[in-house]
Amino acid sequence: MDKKPQKKPKSKATFSIGYLLLFLVVMYALQVMVTPKAEEITYTQFKEYLKSGEIVDCAVGQTYIRGHYRRHAQEGEGWEEVAFVTVSVNDSKLVSELESSNITFKGEAENNFLRNFMMWWLFPLAMMGVIWFFLFRRMGGMGAPFMSFGKAKTKLYAESESEKTTFEDVAGCDEAKEELKEIIAFLSYPERFQKLGGKIPKGVLLIGPPGTGKTMLARAVAGEAGVPFFSISGSDFVEMFVGMGAARVRDMFEQAKEKAPCIVFIDEIDSVGRQRGTGLGGGHDEREQTLNQLLAEMDGFSSQKGVIIMAATNRPDVLDMALLRPGRFDRQITVDRPDLIGREAILKVHAKSVKLGPDVDLKTIAKRTPGFSGADLANVVNEAALLAARRNKECVEMDEMEDAIDRVIAGPERKSRVLNVEEKRTVAYHESGHTLVAALLPNTDPVHKVSIIPRGSAALGYTLQLPTEDKYLTTESEILDTLCVLLGGRAAESLVFEEISTGAHNDLEKVTRLARDYVCKFGMSKKLGPQTFGRQSGNIFLGHDLVQEKEYSENTAILIDEEVSKIIKNSYEKAYRLISENRDRLELLAQRLEEEEILEGETVAELLGIEEREKEKKEKYEKKKKVVQGVTTFDSEGPGSKPQG
Repeated sequence: MDKKPQKKPKSKATFSIGYLLLFLVVMYALQVMVTPKAEEITYTQFKEYLKSGEIVDCAVGQTYIRGHYRRHAQEGEGWEEVAFVTVSVNDSKLVSELESSNITFKGEAENNFLRNFMMWWLFPLAMMGVIWFFLFRRMGGMGAPFMSFGKAKTKLYAESESEKTTFEDVAGCDEAKEELKEIIAFLSYPERFQKLGGKIPKGVLLIGPPGTGKTMLARAVAGEAGVPFFSISGSDFVEMFVGMGAARVRDMFEQAKEKAPCIVFIDEIDSVGRQRGTGLGGGHDEREQTLNQLLAEMDGFSSQKGVIIMAATNRPDVLDMALLRPGRFDRQITVDRPDLIGREAILKVHAKSVKLGPDVDLKTIAKRTPGFSGADLANVVNEAALLAARRNKECVEMDEMEDAIDRVIAGPERKSRVLNVEEKRTVAYHESGHTLVAALLPNTDPVHKVSIIPRGSAALGYTLQLPTEDKYLTTESEILDTLCVLLGGRAAESLVFEEISTGAHNDLEKVTRLARDYVCKFGMSKKLGPQTFGRQSGNIFLGHDLVQEKEYSENTAILIDEEVSKIIKNSYEKAYRLISENRDRLELLAQRLEEEEILEGETVAELLGIEEREKEKKEKYEKKKKVVQGVTTFDSEGPGSKPQG
């Protein structure tokens, strides 16, 4: 049976030649249209016009004579000038006749073919080519510029790069690294899993706050496994043209299959993986089409091919549930903010490229930066290096590290904002009130530093309290003492000046929010009991909780408001009483603060005479730490035995 001859695909060169011929025809038509038309006359007519004085001007060339002659207008009276051209004849008397008739004339060099070709064909064609090249180069080249819209904007980090990211470059997330070692083992030794019939997870989702190192961790997995690493942002899929997002998803998976085994990393996947049905376009929304294609592609390929899909997000609550089911992103790894040991390890990594002084203690810096992410710690080291360079120092010292922490927490110093005497005194007593209450209450964090130098956009001063260790739970007594500390500044102003200022507006916002959480979220109110009130809900497409559903009656709402007001009022009265009973300490602290503007925690404890109290606080924290880390057991005689680890 004869096979039908297959049609050969049309070559791209055929289309290119066709476009070129079309362009040349258009250029020739333009030349013909632009070139002015002239009346062809005989040389005899030209001589007659010359004798009768009707020639206005002319250009004499070797082949043609061009110019204008005058004749009567066809409509109405007057004269009109008409362009003419005639064949040139070897006439030796022509020049003298032109001169005797006072005719303006000139010689004309004939245009050769090469000049015409260069001016009218080659030069315009070259200009069009240059414009075409620069206009569409970023869209995928000369051959098919518009087809590149469907190409995925993936960045390939091959293992041949000189700088390869490994787990040694990532610190502070040991638990996440342990979870990812199984992925590395599969990419390095896939036959170990395949012979037992095991299936590696298709997708790994990294969840954590911004700046915790999710992207760096994904690159480290590829570096450890020695496989290519494709990186793309979720926003790169969505384009102004409909269908481009789905096309880019298909292209991304095709590239990954060609480079298998490899890792495909989608950063900020929440920009394309939000829950469907929340957009304005319904099922026809471009984001939803892109998500549908991503779901279909993840179902269509086998994990045995060695393609691992990794993604990162800090908003897992807005992701579509179909994206999180087993068979797609079936393994979720939390990358949280580092603890004390993790912060110290991160500081060591970032301090490798910085020349540190002998007085710099990274463990102390780690203790003073609770809640900092990896990006925050990197910023602290970088800011310290910049400060040291600005001060013309040979190395980064502890002073620069301390100042860098203050810059990250409260912002840079605003030296241009000069307070007058009264405002400076008010701020000094306000911050002294915070400091005094924090020093006197037993369930508060130690005061690390107090300052009345304006920082950031609005802060005229600040009191910095730092815990001696990482804490993951807060007790009721700690919340109530925190409310007293926040209200200490307002209480000090009211006691000393018998008048209040607007400087406590930020404190009052925190107090109101914390007191309402005390009642509605933590269920610590004695009057309302252990229950929560209100449920957060909102438009997930916008990414914010906009509305709080009211699941209680108006009478309960009145009780909540009364309880919140009562808690704030009691906390303010307690703070006012503490400051009144220790008025002399307040005056001493405020005067010293006005003079020096910045006081360290050791100086504050010495001024207030509470060195022993601060030691007791630290010992209390250490005791709690040991109890939590150990296992407390009691013998038959009751709780009189010591805890045993």
